[in-house]
Amino acid sequence: MAENKISKPKKLLDFLVAKGLVKSEDATALLAKASEQKAKVEDLLTQSNLINSEDLVKAKAEFLNLPYANLLYAEVPGAILNSVPAEVAENYHVVCFDKKDNKLNIGMVDSNNFRAMEAIDFLATKNNSQVEYFLISEPSFLNVFKQYKKFTEEISSALKTKAEEEEKEGEEKKDKPEESFEEIVKSAPVSKIVAEIIKHAVEAGASDIHIEPLDKESRVRYRIDGILHSSLSLPKNIHESIVARVKVLSKLKLDETRIPQGGRIRLTVDGKDIDFRVSVLPLMGNEKVVLRVLDTTKGMMTLDQLGFQGSNLEEIKTNINKTVGIILVTGPTGSGKSTTLYSVLNILNREGVNIVTLEDPVEYFVEGVNQSQIRPEIGFTFASGLRSLLRQDPDVMMVGEIRDNETAELAIHSALTGHLVLSTLHTNDAIGAIPRLLDMKIEPFLLSSVLNMVVAQRLARRLCNDCKRAKKVTPKFLEDFKAKVKSIPADILAKVVPDFDPAKIVIYEPVGCVRCNKTGYRGRVALAEVLDVNDYIKEVILNKAGNLTEEEVKKNQPFVTISQDGYIKVLQGLTGLEEVIRVMNI
Repeated sequence: MAENKISKPKKLLDFLVAKGLVKSEDATALLAKASEQKAKVEDLLTQSNLINSEDLVKAKAEFLNLPYANLLYAEVPGAILNSVPAEVAENYHVVCFDKKDNKLNIGMVDSNNFRAMEAIDFLATKNNSQVEYFLISEPSFLNVFKQYKKFTEEISSALKTKAEEEEKEGEEKKDKPEESFEEIVKSAPVSKIVAEIIKHAVEAGASDIHIEPLDKESRVRYRIDGILHSSLSLPKNIHESIVARVKVLSKLKLDETRIPQGGRIRLTVDGKDIDFRVSVLPLMGNEKVVLRVLDTTKGMMTLDQLGFQGSNLEEIKTNINKTVGIILVTGPTGSGKSTTLYSVLNILNREGVNIVTLEDPVEYFVEGVNQSQIRPEIGFTFASGLRSLLRQDPDVMMVGEIRDNETAELAIHSALTGHLVLSTLHTNDAIGAIPRLLDMKIEPFLLSSVLNMVVAQRLARRLCNDCKRAKKVTPKFLEDFKAKVKSIPADILAKVVPDFDPAKIVIYEPVGCVRCNKTGYRGRVALAEVLDVNDYIKEVILNKAGNLTEEEVKKNQPFVTISQDGYIKVLQGLTGLEEVIRVMNI
């Protein structure tokens, strides 16, 4: 066993001796020392100054029949360097130092780091690139890696110079607020910072960018998979400059800092046209900016891909084939209601069907669907827009949200006149949509005649398939979870988890890897409940003022609650139990 362990280092030493780089007696002594101290031969070689690190790596590359690269004095352009994210480079000690056509030249310190190769190969495949690996020394890696920080250092230097100049100008500058705003906006470093913030947000798959003033700094956070992550801290004195730059891009008033403002930006990021919905809110002394990232180039996800399955999926497919009535999707803000509606629209989108939408904002453009964005500031609201939609000879109408009594009444009457109406509502569960609409003064006999289905949903983070692992749980924990699973109707569970065995329950937990940015999660999955408004439910709406219980529903149709759907997805390894508990607040 010991012989096998030292065989490769001995072969390397013999190779170095044969090349005349190390003396024979030094090699023998070094091998004995490595065995005694359980140290690496390569570390001892450089520590003993028997050979410099660059010559050692060059010889090792020849020994392993690998190409070698000396990057001690290399200057790598940012576009090439960023082919490998800084986090990946730091984790695995790899860097991209050259790029020709579709081929990336990757330098790596450890030739046996197969996880590094796996990560790089994943990134290359994602970008349709090929990879050639080169062996490099640790100093070569450090020289290139420090260049990731070069951009930030340049900006910091420029901002420092700018601050010094402003300080010298003194009080005179304060008398010219408009001029200072213009100078701020034209500042190259600020423009670059905003461009980088936006670019990184898109690359990270963020849904929102928060730029907010704190006591001593300006903080940038990204919302990724529903969770806010701190990304960058900037000097407090440039916060106004950042806000001003965003205002210019979104054509907002630079000198208005007292009231909220809203705008829109369209930019090309990495070859894709991305829309950003901008909201500027005045706080105590400063303004906060939030940009909603609307990637209109993303393809529509199917209901299956979103996480709908089993009886839930069957009910949705049955109800969307009806030509009249109302279908509602409910849930809190950010629960994926609009995405679900878009998936439904995509199914209904056929040449013989006229689909018209009213949205706030239009988040995805669907070819063949007539999409209109409301503008409350000029009186174009959901309510007024609905009246116009009826004159567009629609078969299917989508109203972004039922916010008030007027919109609710118009949606009901649209359904009564022979249209299929899709919309969203803010309620915690599917059953709660009925009393909510009745509270909006909708007559029970009208509601019972047009309401077809209510879908309630939440979004839970998906476990990363590349790093999730089985969780070690206590017997008590397992028994508690089994009790939760037992509450799910057996026939529904059998459809979605056909091989379910209570004695072999495996619960997975997040770990974190390069592919999920060390979060343990990648993407999200819908947890949902679907209420089919059948004859029994219609009777309850009509005669019991919508007083409906979960037990009554379960007696009359296949029904799982959002929590139960979450437990099913835990059994399937799609998400973790802690994530379901977090999302449902249970």
